Amino acid sequence: MPLRVIVGVSGGIAAYKAVTVVREFVLRGAEVTVIPTASALRFVGLPTWEAISRNSVPVDLFDGVAEVRHVALGQQADLIVLAPATAHMVASLAGGFAGDLLGTTVLASRAPVVIAPAMHTEMWENAAVRANVDTLRSRGIIVVGPESGALTGEDTGVGRMSEPHTIVEAALAQVAPQTLKGRHVLISAGGTREPLDPVRYLGNRSTGAMGVALAEQALARGAEVTVVHAHLEVSLPRGVAGIAVSTSEEMLSALMDAQPANDIILMAAAVADWRSVEVSDHKIHKSDKPETWEPRLERTPDILQELVGARRPGQMIVGFAAETDLDPETRESTAREKLVAKQSDAIVLNLVGDRVGFGEVETAVTLITASPQSLTFEGTKSSVAGRLLDALPEL
Repeated sequence: MPLRVIVGVSGGIAAYKAVTVVREFVLRGAEVTVIPTASALRFVGLPTWEAISRNSVPVDLFDGVAEVRHVALGQQADLIVLAPATAHMVASLAGGFAGDLLGTTVLASRAPVVIAPAMHTEMWENAAVRANVDTLRSRGIIVVGPESGALTGEDTGVGRMSEPHTIVEAALAQVAPQTLKGRHVLISAGGTREPLDPVRYLGNRSTGAMGVALAEQALARGAEVTVVHAHLEVSLPRGVAGIAVSTSEEMLSALMDAQPANDIILMAAAVADWRSVEVSDHKIHKSDKPETWEPRLERTPDILQELVGARRPGQMIVGFAAETDLDPETRESTAREKLVAKQSDAIVLNLVGDRVGFGEVETAVTLITASPQSLTFEGTKSSVAGRLLDALPEL
């Protein structure tokens, strides 16, 4: 049964960002019911909420009286997310008011509640609002944000609603199955860089988004997570132990040092396959070289193979294979060859290219094991990461 999520939307300009919150939940397979307040519908209309949630949108307290909808929605919910939560909504929640359908739904539910406040700085810092937020926290309600940034008009400051991805991750963490509780997970992320001189390097387009998504999802499932990362373009989640490196040699060293203490190793980093034999200690100028230059390259260490060779009994090691061939059968055949050659427990295959695979984009990966059957997951990197982790016990 899919996760049943209520997304409550109050009347603030940040309501437009709640559309993306709903979309993220839908992409992750959740059954989403949007309950907008009357004020919220003045910012984003009913057709938008119905189209993005793929469900009808209840708005009136007296709709569905025969089915006692004002109570049933809350009783059936697995998770309630209020985004944006205006100062008025925060006060209503703290006071236990039930003057509309959203209010009755929250009061009638035993599900975890996550709120994402959004208001001007002066309102956020007002003593009444701070007291209300403290009250909600004392009752176990999770408060995400707000952040500092641009507000309406020309104002800036604390009060900006957190980004949809951050809200969704925090919300899903409240209901994630604790399948990795007590486990230690080691993840590599980002792209290594092999220097040619002090300013130039051989590298790749990896942002580290997939590795970070795996870290987020492993944390949500109760794991203790360490990420060895090279040149990330996304932030590590709180609670992760991060080890920054630059080259493939540094990544190998850090991973080998961390390996013994970990139960699961996920090699999501894009490690450079080649490095320059000679690295100049000064910037190489055009005048230093002829019109064509052929630097001598040598292979970098095979980190996955080194880890497999040193693994202890019961340790699971999963490699990643980024391929550009458009033919899926050819890609899978190449990945299966890598699985046999590296002797890892699994290979995660993904298609990459100029407009696919790299960065905060939706993705599709195939989990390949010794079984002739493979599993394919599509969606946001976070949703794919979660499903990959959930599939690990099957290995």
